[in-house]
Amino acid sequence: MTTKTPFLAPEPQAQDTAQNPILQAASGHTSPGLEPSDPVQKSTQSKVFVIDTSVLLHDHNAIRSFEDNRIAIPITVLEELDTFKVGNDTKNFEARECIRIIDQLSKDFTLQDWIPLDNEANGSLRIILSTESHPSGLDAALVFDKKTNDHKILSAALQLQHDEPEMKVVLVSKDINLRLKAKALNLPAEDFKTGKVKDKQHLYSGKTLVEDVDAEVVRKMYVSGQTRKISVLGKERKNNHFYILRNQSTSALGFFAESKRLIERVDKSYAYGIKPKNAEQAFALHAILNPDIHLVTVSGAAGTGKTLLALAGALEQKNRYDQIILARPIVALSNKDLGFLPGDAEDKVNPYMQPLWDNLNFIKSQFGQNERKFRAIEEMRTEGKITICPLAYIRGRSLSNVIFIVDEAQNLTPHEVKTIITRAGENSKIILTGDVRQIDTPYLDEQSNGMSYVIDRLKGRELFAHVTLDKGERSELANLANEHL
Repeated sequence: MTTKTPFLAPEPQAQDTAQNPILQAASGHTSPGLEPSDPVQKSTQSKVFVIDTSVLLHDHNAIRSFEDNRIAIPITVLEELDTFKVGNDTKNFEARECIRIIDQLSKDFTLQDWIPLDNEANGSLRIILSTESHPSGLDAALVFDKKTNDHKILSAALQLQHDEPEMKVVLVSKDINLRLKAKALNLPAEDFKTGKVKDKQHLYSGKTLVEDVDAEVVRKMYVSGQTRKISVLGKERKNNHFYILRNQSTSALGFFAESKRLIERVDKSYAYGIKPKNAEQAFALHAILNPDIHLVTVSGAAGTGKTLLALAGALEQKNRYDQIILARPIVALSNKDLGFLPGDAEDKVNPYMQPLWDNLNFIKSQFGQNERKFRAIEEMRTEGKITICPLAYIRGRSLSNVIFIVDEAQNLTPHEVKTIITRAGENSKIILTGDVRQIDTPYLDEQSNGMSYVIDRLKGRELFAHVTLDKGERSELANLANEHL
């Protein structure tokens, strides 16, 4: 986590390995308190999970995710939660909610005792103090030569490991480097796994190629635009899923929905001057334009056209909705950070939204300045029918009769994505675009980001469709960079 004012612990009398168990661990000489248990014994040990601040800011309900095990929170984590409790960003909400949960749990107890959690698994919770209150020479700052909040959290976990030798103590953190530091000190460490996609290698793509389809089925798709011979999809057919039905010489693009019990043809049709260049783009645009689908996720590398298709599809439906709202996660979304830029909320976030405006300008360039569609875009911007919304202000709103496009959604946490989706009112559509392999925030990865979470949890559900775009269409140079750099 971000470090605070250094913790000024008393200077140690000596830093030789004979006097300090931490230095012993780092040098390979362990004391009984730090000696790893036999693997057979570990499987029968009860566990204590020491929770880092990053976990609680990721999910305020994290303490209820460890079944019947014990949860220990270092006092430094409470201090960090206190610094995050003010503000409108998601992490500020998470901090406030977590503080309230701990306060409610401890109303009849002191937090120096193991107190029961209000879950069915009978877990328990306790606050652990730093080595200043329990002096035993276990000070991570001696190893890393710096007193930081991260090192105070490490020291508290190591102190607990020393005091409770019969327990298996495990540090849980979203901070990769903190986990590496813990392991360097013979302290087991894990990522917070709740909400993570189990198999990142087989993340749902939303499309399937079916080979050796009867030529009559393909012909029927072109003649009537649909077929009810869904047996060609096999027993593993998926709801709201796209298929490429291929015969030896011909193929057809199709979309299958369980509610209709048929495969309908997907065409490469124009949307506000933009035409799909490949099958995946046609699938994505079909999902965006489909009135029965209210949540669409489109993933793909840079240059695959996901943002352009989302905007073009939204403009094509401008008469169906009252407003098109655009948003992107910003590294800093709090009021204080937005205050460094002049103007109102829209002016402040406009620099971050430039990629969306670039795509909108590209769509406008498909028409002459006197053409109706060109003027329509200008009028929509002037009248506020195309607008941007900082994600920090989305909480509490109800979005009815709108299309809400969130670009770079892979940089959102599962809780943030849930917050956005639960804002949807009547006749609203939400489109999430992003590249799950390009994460810009330090505490998320390909398996734990909000977009992967939504795709994994909602695949095959009514109202939801997903498409992964594989082929870059921006330029040959962009494709070269994606493939070889």
